[in-house]
Amino acid sequence: MASEAGGADVGGIGARLRAAREKSGLSLLQAAERLHVDARILEALEAENFAVLGADVYVRGHLRRYAEALGESPSQLQQLYTGGALPPAPDLRRIPRADSERRSSPLLLPGLLLVVGVALFGVFWWLRGLPPEKGRALEGAPPAPAGAGAHAGATAGDRAGPSAVPAPGGAAPAPPPAAGPARTSSAGEAQLAVRFSALSWVEISDAEGQRLLQGLYAAGSARDVHGRAPLRVVLGNAPAVDLEINGQPVALAGLVHRNGSAYLSIDGGGRVSAATPRLAHGD
Repeated sequence: MASEAGGADVGGIGARLRAAREKSGLSLLQAAERLHVDARILEALEAENFAVLGADVYVRGHLRRYAEALGESPSQLQQLYTGGALPPAPDLRRIPRADSERRSSPLLLPGLLLVVGVALFGVFWWLRGLPPEKGRALEGAPPAPAGAGAHAGATAGDRAGPSAVPAPGGAAPAPPPAAGPARTSSAGEAQLAVRFSALSWVEISDAEGQRLLQGLYAAGSARDVHGRAPLRVVLGNAPAVDLEINGQPVALAGLVHRNGSAYLSIDGGGRVSAATPRLAHGD
């Protein structure tokens, strides 16, 4: 394309975008209306103020869409952004080295040993001064009056009801069945399958807030997670992600923002609703 050949004369990302927009005869507002985005996003791209656009995946998405709309080369601008986003390597030769031998005092170690010895001696002296604890004999129960045992047995037999009556033939009654261990319920557990058709950021948490999946995944990737529903799902490029909850596809119609992101809450039955958005750089 002509813009790809001529754009090499302009070095910066913002300068290339601004030149392509002015060549197309568009203002910032007109370009924003064509892309259905806020004009401040395009202004930040042309000013190369990428920090206000959030995570790296959002910057790359806006940059690709703006370049395609202006006829610029998305791949060249992505390469320029990748090279400019790398932080400069620190110069290790200029890092001052601490002169530990010069600053350390020869009396530091003996002083520490003295403090520890005094503390241990104080604890020993305090424990030695404690009075010994005397044991107490168990008090025996008062003897029961004569005949009380038989009377108590008869009363207990009356209260026991039919279960205390001996079985025919003198056999002892069977003891009640022991209570078995309580079964743990798996209600609320959900399994979510995630498939990526293009590069996208994803973050998935369960009902307790435990993070199950987080990261940037390329096209063709697939992940399966399971946790207690409802699951909270954050997608950076929602049109490129397919979701299935317990084997059923999840419909995202009406829940995707104009910038391609989506904040979802999915219960165990596959019902999906919009979740409260949160900051792009943390919880």
